[in-house]
Amino acid sequence: MRRARSRGAGRRAQRHPSPPGQPDPGAAAGGRPRWRLRLRGSGCLGLPRRRGGDAGGREPGPRQPRGVGNYKRTVKRIDDGHRLCNDLMNCVHERAKIEKSYAQQLTDWSKRWRQLIEKGPQYGSMEKAWVAIMTEADKVSELHQEVKNSLLNDDFEKVKNWQKDAYHKQIMGGFKEAKEAEDGFRKAQKPWAKKLKELETAKKAYHLACKEEKLAVTREANSKAEQSNTPEQQKKLQDKVEKCKQDAQEKYEKVLDELNKCTPQYIESMEQVFEQCQQFEEKRLNFLKEVLLDIKRHLNLAESSSYASVYRELEQTIRLSDAQEDLRWFRSSSGPGMPMNWPQFEEWNPDLTHTITRKEKQKKGEGVTLTNAGGGDTGAQGGERGSAEWSDDEGSNSFNASEANGGTNPFDEESSAKGVRVRALYDYDGQEQDELSFKAGDELTKLGEEDEQGWCKGRLDNGQLGLYPANYVEAI
Repeated sequence: MRRARSRGAGRRAQRHPSPPGQPDPGAAAGGRPRWRLRLRGSGCLGLPRRRGGDAGGREPGPRQPRGVGNYKRTVKRIDDGHRLCNDLMNCVHERAKIEKSYAQQLTDWSKRWRQLIEKGPQYGSMEKAWVAIMTEADKVSELHQEVKNSLLNDDFEKVKNWQKDAYHKQIMGGFKEAKEAEDGFRKAQKPWAKKLKELETAKKAYHLACKEEKLAVTREANSKAEQSNTPEQQKKLQDKVEKCKQDAQEKYEKVLDELNKCTPQYIESMEQVFEQCQQFEEKRLNFLKEVLLDIKRHLNLAESSSYASVYRELEQTIRLSDAQEDLRWFRSSSGPGMPMNWPQFEEWNPDLTHTITRKEKQKKGEGVTLTNAGGGDTGAQGGERGSAEWSDDEGSNSFNASEANGGTNPFDEESSAKGVRVRALYDYDGQEQDELSFKAGDELTKLGEEDEQGWCKGRLDNGQLGLYPANYVEAI
């Protein structure tokens, strides 16, 4: 009996096929009609598939902006463009800070090492070559400072001004350009969205009628088995259900045809507004490309003629250094090639109270006046610092003994001075009796300022007083 009812229900279902071109509602997964699945899969438009499809026979993609409300991403792109301008300005500003910091670091490094080299023991053309590295740092620092100025004054301001001209803020918030685009999309969608809403209502009514028909078939099969209704009653009930389904289907197809008729105009209006947004975005992208090329030109120092000349000059200075020339200079200024100030006979003068200091002794070509007992003046030519410095016999030079002319120790008056604490940068062995000896790292007290010859008076921690080269120490 159950098998008979099942076969009978199947035959009745065959007498009521689905609308033309549409398969059985139960043929799709989950019992949903396949045409409904096609409607849902026809893209964000919420449109049924266009007859004939597109050129490739494919349905519109799921990201099309013509769907109701799916234009919001296009509108948001306008707001994102304004934010991207801010991001680019922040990016340029941070790079400018890096350029400024690097330029300052180069300047500080150059200043420190220039002082150390000039006060250090390096001499001659090699000293100039070494100092040329510091000159390179100063010039490169200036170039990076120019890069910083170009980034801020040119690129940053260019983006700022373009952003101001391209985006106009509204009193209520947002931008005028985004509001115009959104209004254009909404206006283009309004009539079509209204028809789409009617289509959804008709579709629901048709689906409900199909459901009622299915239930009626089931009730008919049950009533036949139970023989609760006469054949006439069953036929009336069946006709009523079929009539409701047919009316719902006709209404559904009518609304669908109306929607399809207004779809081309809807698509044209939507694409027109979309193209306006595309043109606005194209201007932003072209401007962004232009600014990025300007930034690249400002950052690329390799293409700068000034940058290339810095290293040409540096190479020339280094190549001009001559070891043999430096050795000859050192021999003539601090070696056997120095002119000697040989000791000469000097009359003792009891009235002479002026103390002959080391500085007077080392002045080149400066005469030392001695007064004899008879009141006459005898001029004696003083020698250079180098002769006394290179000579091994200090005891024969009467200038080393201040008591020879009745003078006093020139350091006695400074022995009680506080002075300034300094630290030795290099080792130094005193070449004369009035010079101090110390090792690198030793601390001593500076008692006077540097003289014209580059010497200072100082006192060691053991109390010894004497002279030392001023560029051999640094202040603590």
